[in-house]
Amino acid sequence: MRNAIIFAVMFLLIGDTTRRMLTGRLNGLVKWIGDWSPFSYILLALLLAVPIVVVHQLLTCPKPVEPENELKKYLREHPAQDAD
Repeated sequence: MRNAIIFAVMFLLIGDTTRRMLTGRLNGLVKWIGDWSPFSYILLALLLAVPIVVVHQLLTCPKPVEPENELKKYLREHPAQDAD
């Protein structure tokens, strides 16, 4: 499946119209970043920093500890005696 997607993308990139459209979009993005420079840099920093912070939080977050079963604790301290 992955090979078929790569094959289709290569045909899209070969076309002159597609290449001009992608180049135009990229030039528009670069122009927008320059025109809105303080805002766009902050936005790009957030888009890059947030996933890194989330992964760091997930890796360093302590595992939740399940509470001990009170009945097992009681049975260990007071073993049941058979009433024969």
